[in-house]
Amino acid sequence: MTALENCCGRFMRRCREGNMAKRLYITGLSRTGIGFLLCSLLTLIVVNDAICRPARQNRRRPRKVPSPRTELNLKEIPFKIVYETYRKTNGKNNWELYLMNADGSNPVNLTNTPDVDEMYPHASGDGTKICFVVDEGTGRRKVRSVYYMNIDGTGRVKVADNARQPCWSPDGKAIAYLKGEYERYSTREYATSELLIYDLQTRQHKTHPNKSLHHIYAICWSPDGNWFAAAVHGGMGYSDTILTFEADGTRVFDLGRWRVKGCRPDFNLDGTKMVWGETDWNLCVANIDLMSSSPRVTNIREVVTCLRRSKVYHVDFSPDGRYIAFSYGPFKGGQQVGGKAKGWNICVSDMTGKWVQITRDGNHNKEPDWVPIATPSR
Repeated sequence: MTALENCCGRFMRRCREGNMAKRLYITGLSRTGIGFLLCSLLTLIVVNDAICRPARQNRRRPRKVPSPRTELNLKEIPFKIVYETYRKTNGKNNWELYLMNADGSNPVNLTNTPDVDEMYPHASGDGTKICFVVDEGTGRRKVRSVYYMNIDGTGRVKVADNARQPCWSPDGKAIAYLKGEYERYSTREYATSELLIYDLQTRQHKTHPNKSLHHIYAICWSPDGNWFAAAVHGGMGYSDTILTFEADGTRVFDLGRWRVKGCRPDFNLDGTKMVWGETDWNLCVANIDLMSSSPRVTNIREVVTCLRRSKVYHVDFSPDGRYIAFSYGPFKGGQQVGGKAKGWNICVSDMTGKWVQITRDGNHNKEPDWVPIATPSR
């Protein structure tokens, strides 16, 4: 007698002891027919489990806590990471921009300005410049403005007052930014209305063709220059989703139709993939087609997840597409620009879900952005 027949016999005995056989008799099936039916069902279950178990075993589930630093050879990565951090500068606590190697070594303070706060750094495509926001003043006179500077911290230039969430054009010749919704200072990330483009050479500001852009944030410009992606919260008829919209037109598309949900999207360098935060606890990556008349997203998969007592945010693709950098820390930390997040650190993950923590001081380290080329220390 085979193992399957033994299983069927035991299964039948349990059925006779219970009500299953009685219920099946009511259908008019004979004892033999019931036995055949139940054995067939059991066979299907056993075969299905045998087929599916290897697939389940081979599917790597993302880790919920950082791996040992030895899991990834980050010293071989030639790119650097710029990020915001809240710490003492000349005896005063303030936000500064730091530049470090991909393994967290050799951190350098690029700003050194104890009287103002610099945050939200984004490197240009050639790695020579950084755009960012600066909070200046106190109380009701406080204002957030957009600036850019050289990668070594020199040559600071103001782009616009009462502005936020800047990003670079693919060629590094322009900066897109959002106007503040109110004259009064606000830390709400979605307190925005209107998108403008600043030309570095002419110093002219051009309003985006779609003047209805409202309550969007975390904008990024696609590598082909044709699209923007952004999160939206309570604006333009949307509750909370990720949008793509034309860089030189007025069409807007909700990526929710492709099951993309969450915030803070980012494109890889060739524009074929995107990454974003789906919830407070996980980061997703997917393929994206930007060559069609409307963007299409496929093959969504989770790449990083964490325990519910923590958060993962501010994800950014490395220039070679092999890694992502992101912020990670206690759940009570504020992910918004200017939000305090004690205990948060910068992490790096490969695309299999192995991730390591590369800063350890917990000084509100957030908003990491890869510098696309290897840069010398200051």
